[in-house]
Amino acid sequence: MKDDFLKFQAQTTPHPLAMEVSHAQGSHIYDTTGKEYLDFVAGVSACTLGHCHPKIVNAIKQQSEKYLHVMVYGEYAQDPAVKLTKLLAQSLPDGLDMTYLVNSGTEAIDGALKLARRITGRTQILAAENAYHGNTYGALSLMSNKERQEPFAPLVGDVGHIRFNNLADLEKITPGTAAVILETIQGGAGFILPQGKYLKKVRQRCDETGAMLILDEIQPGYGRTGKFFGFQHYDIVPDILVMGKGMGGGMPIGAFMASAKRMRLLSHDPKLGHITTFGGHPVIAAAALATTEAVLNSGIMEQMEAKEALFRQLLVHTLIVEVRGKGLMLAVMTPSAQVTDKVILACQDAGLVLFWLLFEPRAIRITPPLTITDEEIRKGCQVILDVLDKVQENMV
Repeated sequence: MKDDFLKFQAQTTPHPLAMEVSHAQGSHIYDTTGKEYLDFVAGVSACTLGHCHPKIVNAIKQQSEKYLHVMVYGEYAQDPAVKLTKLLAQSLPDGLDMTYLVNSGTEAIDGALKLARRITGRTQILAAENAYHGNTYGALSLMSNKERQEPFAPLVGDVGHIRFNNLADLEKITPGTAAVILETIQGGAGFILPQGKYLKKVRQRCDETGAMLILDEIQPGYGRTGKFFGFQHYDIVPDILVMGKGMGGGMPIGAFMASAKRMRLLSHDPKLGHITTFGGHPVIAAAALATTEAVLNSGIMEQMEAKEALFRQLLVHTLIVEVRGKGLMLAVMTPSAQVTDKVILACQDAGLVLFWLLFEPRAIRITPPLTITDEEIRKGCQVILDVLDKVQENMV
């Protein structure tokens, strides 16, 4: 299978890990030789409840026997999408009461940018340096990394940048700014938390200038930080909320939310201001509904603080500089990219799945399923420590 994978399926890097997957269950993935891997990555924060959670699988089975795709988004009332969007509105603060369902987080980013410009009649978008919001043209245009942009230029125009956690840069937000878009916790940059009252100051400046505040919760959302969405830790509410990844419990989905009054602007002048064939697909929406209900009602979010504390307690080593992040969105920082590469690859050989972050080469991603047990955390952390010992021995 690996040869055909490399021959026929387009790749994103010259050297993919290329594990040949047989099946996955809970916190584990199994390759075609039968080898078991403990998963500390969860499909890059996507498999919120682990692999093949029975509630999600059952929801998919039940819906697939009723109907699959029947009409483009927004024309027919379909039970899974209606229930999902209603539950989201009931579970979030006022002003976030209408949801547009799409197929991925990056598509949701593009929709949110269009909505912000439509609401304000302005064009300027301000994003944070080293932010990552996806790779469609709109999302790619938000990057400050010119190396990643230049091969695909020209991109969407009138995009500027501010430094995350830098209060002085908030003066760049003016009455000409349509939106400020931030990751609530910067992901690809190294799981960087907002400091002090930074997000409240951003919210205040947006209010002063009439700019929309878009928060990208594609990664920290859906319980990963101990709240349903990360912004709920910081006593603010965005104008537009973007979600994806963990929302589908392993199925592809994204969404953006705003007030009903604002969201309805996409339905006229012009009509079809944002359209998608498969957004709100009934099978995907059923999976997302099952995921949402479990995250909200199972008590799993209340476990995040203790699970984070256990990781921090266990991951102590001379080659671990610090552990960044919140909840089960953690980045283990090593002294160098070389150490990080060795650890991730050696851990995979030892049966533990780890991964990299996009812009911080020293970081080891730890974003396991929220359902991971204390025993599994201890087992995986011991693998990391054993590998770090071997790496250190070879450095002497």
